[in-house]
Amino acid sequence: MDQWVKEIRAFEYYLKIERSLSPNSILAYKQDIEKLYKFLQTDFEGVAPTQVTLEHLRQFITTLGSLQISEFSHARILSGIKAFFKFLIYEDKISENPAQLLESPKLTRKLPETLSYEEIVRLLEAIQLGEPEGHRNRAMLEILYSSGLRVSELVDLKTSQIYEEIGFLRVLGKGNKERLVPMGSDAKKYLKLYQHEVRNHQPVAKGHEDFVFLNRRGKKLTRVMVFLIIKKLAKEAGIRKNISPHTFRHSFATHLVEGGADLRAVQDMLGHESITTTEIYTHLDRDYLRQVLNDYHPRK
Repeated sequence: MDQWVKEIRAFEYYLKIERSLSPNSILAYKQDIEKLYKFLQTDFEGVAPTQVTLEHLRQFITTLGSLQISEFSHARILSGIKAFFKFLIYEDKISENPAQLLESPKLTRKLPETLSYEEIVRLLEAIQLGEPEGHRNRAMLEILYSSGLRVSELVDLKTSQIYEEIGFLRVLGKGNKERLVPMGSDAKKYLKLYQHEVRNHQPVAKGHEDFVFLNRRGKKLTRVMVFLIIKKLAKEAGIRKNISPHTFRHSFATHLVEGGADLRAVQDMLGHESITTTEIYTHLDRDYLRQVLNDYHPRK
């Protein structure tokens, strides 16, 4: 077996078992290392993972720059490469890390797209409750907005994770970390309607019995399906912003911060490991305050 293939497989296993990363994160790391592998096969044939030098990596980074990829993609690939060589150090395959001196590009931090409360209401009101999927879609969007779930957490949500009597969800987030997230009253109302009026009377495919949100075939919804549902509703509601399921998560956090919520509480509800990730919403809040000043102060 090719040594690169062998080490990439071992790296995948390490990310899954010891780092408890999600399948999507593991796939991203694998693809990053495979990009380096293909580059070395073309320009430095025969170089094994244990023989890679800083100069090899610098030439690879230069090649990435010529591909006109975004600075975020560039940074992500670099992060994957650094993680791979740290793994080889951890496994005692190499004694020095060739990626240690690689510099990451400085990222310009983009503020996420958000929806106003009025736009949220327009989206929700665009849902036709008389349609077969109406109650399901209303319950999904209410939960996305009232609890700030990631779309992967939404589609993986199970009935055993709903504590209806106290109004909380037990969410399994990144790295298989659990957190308890409260639901708003409207989310509880429409989730209950969906479960009792639709979900309990729907045929369910084998192996999907515990998932909350199902498609017409009785299988759990995919992330792409939720994305398409939201795109369709945005068009019907006349909202021209480029929105996705994650927009509801950003809106949830932004509206909490604008309302004066404690940043640590928002961090806990979002499941952010670091408070610095949550702090982006304080920047959004400052923009909102600046807009208020410009709109209403007599000497703006």
